[in-house]
Amino acid sequence: MAKKKCPDCPKCLPGWLAAFGDLMSLLLCFFVLLLSMSSMDTKKISEAIGSLSGAMSVLEGGTKTEISRQRIQESTPIEAQDETSEVVNQVQQAIIDANEMMEQGHGPAISMEEAEEGFVIKLPASLLFKPGSATIENEDALLFLKRMALIIEELPNEMEVSVQGHTDNTPPGANSPFKDNWELSSARAISVVQELLLNNVKPNRVNAAGFSEYRPVATNATESGREKNRRVELHFYGKKSENEGKMKQNILDKVSQQ
Repeated sequence: MAKKKCPDCPKCLPGWLAAFGDLMSLLLCFFVLLLSMSSMDTKKISEAIGSLSGAMSVLEGGTKTEISRQRIQESTPIEAQDETSEVVNQVQQAIIDANEMMEQGHGPAISMEEAEEGFVIKLPASLLFKPGSATIENEDALLFLKRMALIIEELPNEMEVSVQGHTDNTPPGANSPFKDNWELSSARAISVVQELLLNNVKPNRVNAAGFSEYRPVATNATESGREKNRRVELHFYGKKSENEGKMKQNILDKVSQQ
């Protein structure tokens, strides 16, 4: 009986390629496990994205191989917005706590509202001063200003605070050391600034101004309207810079959501 020929076997992959495929699978599983056990750092991820963009020549000029500080800042808008949102939340909580402590149910309370360049905190003069005086005597008001000083220190360096004094159209009394509302409103703004400085706010981040009776928020024909006009405002705004528009929009978006 004739011996049958062995049929030709189909050609298979080389042995080294099978071993290489197994090794790649093991490495993939290893890195997946590492990723699942690691904590995600948003800042590092954003920087990595910026570096990847630089490697792909999408920076200014299209040929730079390293990322600039400005590009890193622009690649992390979420982190900047989170910082601003946190500061706004702290301010709002400080206002709520101060109003509860002072229990001003019969008159105007501390309030916050958005403005063209940032946000404004309005302090009724009756919470800070006696009629015709520019000396802060309310302990709760002093505690509130101390808390505000701590918050100001946490703000980005681009943020400044303008303290503005306002009065109604009634002249200071005969016993007042101020001859008119210009002096009174300016002195009250300076008193608030001095209190912030005593609590370690940097002098180059604050300024004071008095507007007398000429920027009312209510009518001076009624007592309740005059009480609203007697106030000190803290205006938070950004310095003139490239990122001013972005920072301002982040703040306004957060305030408008409250």
